[in-house]
Amino acid sequence: MLVVEDEVRTAELLRRGLTEEGYAVDVAADGPDAVWQAREVVYDLIVLDVMLPGFHGFEVCRRLRADGRWTPVLVVHRAGLGR
Repeated sequence: MLVVEDEVRTAELLRRGLTEEGYAVDVAADGPDAVWQAREVVYDLIVLDVMLPGFHGFEVCRRLRADGRWTPVLVVHRAGLGR
C-alpha cells in the first residue's frame, strides 16, 4: 500500500497503524514522489491526500490513470483543519 501524505505525523500514524494490521506500507510526501513510486511498484491500494506539495492528489491520480495504472485510490481530504 502507498500512503501519500505530506504531514509527517499523520503519515507516520497511518504507516504505523496499517503496518500493525499486517500491511506493507510505503510513504510518499509529495505529488511527484507519489507518481514516481506508483510507477515503480504495483500497489494494491493508494491512500492519497488531496493537498500535497508539487501537485495535488487529483493530479497524482490523473497522471497514474493516464499511464494506465488502475490501482484503487482512497482520497483523503481534511477540510477545516487549517490546511
